[in-house]
Amino acid sequence: MKKILITLLIIIALPIFILYITGHGYILTAVSRTYLVGNTTANINDHQQFNTRVISASKTQAWKTSNNYPKPLPQELHAQLSQGKASAFMVIHQGKIVSEKYFNGYTDRSKTNSFSMAKTIVTLMVGKAIEEGYIESLDQAATDFIPEFQTDPLGKEASIGSFSTMTSGYDWDEQYYSPFSPTVELFYGDDVEDFVLSGSFSSKPEKVLYYSSASTQILALILDRALKAKDSNWTLSKYLSQKFWQPLGMNDDALWHLDGQGMELAYCCINTNARNFAKFGQLMLQNGQWQNKQLIDADYIRLMSKPTLANNYGYSTWLNSDNKPQYYAFRGHLGQRIIIVPSHDLVIVRLGEDSLGGIEVLESLYVKHSLELIQP
Repeated sequence: MKKILITLLIIIALPIFILYITGHGYILTAVSRTYLVGNTTANINDHQQFNTRVISASKTQAWKTSNNYPKPLPQELHAQLSQGKASAFMVIHQGKIVSEKYFNGYTDRSKTNSFSMAKTIVTLMVGKAIEEGYIESLDQAATDFIPEFQTDPLGKEASIGSFSTMTSGYDWDEQYYSPFSPTVELFYGDDVEDFVLSGSFSSKPEKVLYYSSASTQILALILDRALKAKDSNWTLSKYLSQKFWQPLGMNDDALWHLDGQGMELAYCCINTNARNFAKFGQLMLQNGQWQNKQLIDADYIRLMSKPTLANNYGYSTWLNSDNKPQYYAFRGHLGQRIIIVPSHDLVIVRLGEDSLGGIEVLESLYVKHSLELIQP
């Protein structure tokens, strides 16, 4: 019996040992935070498995509602949202909520993961830091804040803005389901700063667009260093709170995932509710203005929603100029969306645990039915 127990222990311990000595110990963390809690990938409620930092709210500014709020969702849209495991769907027209629906026990106060919608928020934060003089411009050399890239012949040419437009040339493989993907290691690893700074560049900046979570993490590292150079007490969460969260009158504190060193997972993982996410869409729609105050420069907002190397991507913002009407969007894993339709003064939010169908097909469906909802 003793020999059997020893054999079992070896069978269990050996693969764990191999994972650690080969630098893949993060896989054990990934398993414990996904499969052992009933999921096959990161999920919208996973802040419960991470260390987090609070993004503090202050006085709530409640949304106004339309005269016929809440309008029921069209049957086709309701069916798709139900099948796609949506948690929330909102339609805001002319600054007022027209329709609002929650699914599967979620409410207007449920904190769920933004995933990559955070990328757009980080770029908004960079814009504010430029206004306030922490960063010179989007054209400033990234190596002014990340001298570690100075020895890379391609990396030393990268601008700060190129990490927002996904054109820095940083070498990366954006995959979410392979346990050996660097994206999975970035998510579950212990030190994101060390990990991204150990990478290299594979193409000349401004020549190739490749969507990369590492690029936003590097952008956030630049922002973090720029802030701390003038005030060591700054964190990304604190800056977001003071410059956007509190001025927008969010209805609750948010939570931002941290790595083992206390750095925000900035390419993802701002946890809040649909009503708060919608305010970022409304801020973009209003070209950075909120309650008669300019929270961020209007020209910067317009720049974010213009194409760069590809027609469908600006500064951390997805674009669809082919749709009728045109729109732009924040996008996140598993179908997290904030969609802005300027021509119709419209903001749409969809959150959920999964998403069935093509990205632009679903977004077009959301826009189509939202247009129906705002008809008199």
